[in-house]
Formats: sequence, structure tokens, C-alpha cells
Amino acid sequence: MKHARVVFQDVIHQAIETDDGHLKLDNGQIVSEEEVVWLPPVQPRTVFALGLNYADHAKELAFQAPTEPLVFLKGPNTFIGHRGQTYRPAEATNMHYECELAVVIGRSGTNIKQEDAYDYVAGYTVANDYAIRDYLENYYRPNLKVKNRDNCTPIGPWLVDAKDIEDPMNLTLRTYVNGKVTQEGTTKDMIFSIPHLIEYLSSFMTLNKNDIILTGTPEGLVDTKVGDEVITEIEGVGRLVNTIISEKQFLRTESENAIFSQ
Repeated sequence: MKHARVVFQDVIHQAIETDDGHLKLDNGQIVSEEEVVWLPPVQPRTVFALGLNYADHAKELAFQAPTEPLVFLKGPNTFIGHRGQTYRPAEATNMHYECELAVVIGRSGTNIKQEDAYDYVAGYTVANDYAIRDYLENYYRPNLKVKNRDNCTPIGPWLVDAKDIEDPMNLTLRTYVNGKVTQEGTTKDMIFSIPHLIEYLSSFMTLNKNDIILTGTPEGLVDTKVGDEVITEIEGVGRLVNTIISEKQFLRTESENAIFSQ
């Protein structure tokens, strides 16, 4: 089953997808995709993001592929929903999309073995973890400023139940910019598999319900510009739409929202 979180008529609802592609809200009402504001399908707790988890992507960036998972954390303000807007910093010269399979943890666990790892997965969603390469410092301090800006990580539209994805390590990923395919890869090319990552992370800390693991992106990165529509798609999981706006537009919107909320 596909689950979503949306705002309809100023109220947050849980929703599921109907057979004809509409949304059924938790009050029983049926609405269209265009009638709602999409939120991230779960409220993230700790979010782990993988750097260089596809060998072809590491080569693309002229980095050596890691021999141990290269993990950094992401704050909650980075996440926005389907059909959201992400701003391009005025000084940026390289703003890359990153289509990633997001693994949502379903229950707490520590010292989880690889053979048991999928028992702790609630489901999967699509993430587009934009990277501003201009901010990249070095291999060892790579991604705080690169990956933690407000609204820089669209996620959704759906949380797909784990039982509905037969093999998460064999899914096709694609990115489209303004309708053109610019990235294509497969999760089977991950350096560190989902079970490996769950075992690794849980070996030194507790994984909790609604923690999320962003598993990395394959090669095929393209600089995105203001006005671009970027669609990140993962086989069986969903199709996530996002639009790039200018920093000026973003700051104006934030200012207007602050005034409205007073």
C-alpha cells in the first residue's frame, strides 16, 4: 500500500492512493493530487545520508570509492514534499540533483544482523538530495553545508510498504530534467547494500521508528537551473516532482509566510 501525508483545506491528513490514482484521506474524503499540499510521507527522526555509495558516482566526482560507509546527518528543515520548490543559491555554479532510494525504519533495534535487517524496514520512498558542489570542502568534511540547506531535499510522494517491494536491491532509478532523462541507474550497484547499512548503523547506535537512510545516487549528475522541473523516479516506489526557484523567490516566500503567521 502507498501512504502519504498531505494538507487539505489547512488540515494535515494521512492518505492512501486509490485504484484510480486519487487520494483517500483519513476522513474518507476522495481528492485529487492537485488539490492538496504534499508533505514528506513520514516525519523524519534521525536521517542518515550516504556519500559515494555507488562506485560510478564516486568516479564521476573523482573520489575514491569508500571502504566503509561514508555517512552524514541531515536536519529536519531540509525536507519538503512532492511538488515542492527548492531554491538555487545565487552564488551557486553546480547544483546537482541526486535521486536516492530512502529506507524508512519501522521499529527500534540495535546490533541488527544483515539477515534480519529487512524486518526493521517499514517501507521505501524517493528522495532528491540536492547537492551544492560549490560548498564541498574535502573528502573528510563533505556535506554539512552541501546538503543541509532549507528545502533542499524533496521526499515522497509515497511511503510504500516494505512487503510491496519484492527486491529493493534491484530497482531502476531515473531522473528527468524538463522531461529529458538525465540519470539512470539501479540499486543493485550500491557499494553497501541496505542490510549492510542497517547492520553498520545499528552496531553503534539505536535505530528508531521513522529514522531514514538515504542510500546514495548513481552517476549522471547535471547542473540544475532556476525554472527547471526535476523528476526523480524509482521503480515501484514513486515519481517525485520538484521545481527549482531562485534564492530571491525563496526569501520573498519565506518573508510572506512569516508575516502571514503572525
